[in-house]
Amino acid sequence: MERDSDEGRMADVRAQLHFTSGALSFGLEMFGDHIAEREGYNEHKGLDAIRFYLMNQFGWLPRDVNAMSVEEMRFLLAEEMHGWTLPIEARGSYPHLDRKAWESGA
Repeated sequence: MERDSDEGRMADVRAQLHFTSGALSFGLEMFGDHIAEREGYNEHKGLDAIRFYLMNQFGWLPRDVNAMSVEEMRFLLAEEMHGWTLPIEARGSYPHLDRKAWESGA
């Protein structure tokens, strides 16, 4: 019986890990919208805006930026993202995560 309980806890941990990873990706994509607005981009939004920004900022080629994972892009933009918060209208958009959780950094 103990084994079932351990497997259930492991499943819960894995589910939370994937949920959190998705929430972080969603936040990064929303930050891309912020960059697009700040930089005056007309065509690029979300992750495309982040890729375009990184190419312009560092002179990297599209193939190099396109090869980056979202975790790598988030790492590169961490200092720029410091203090930025998700827009109020987007805080209730991610499934099962309410506005208070976003405000607390969850």
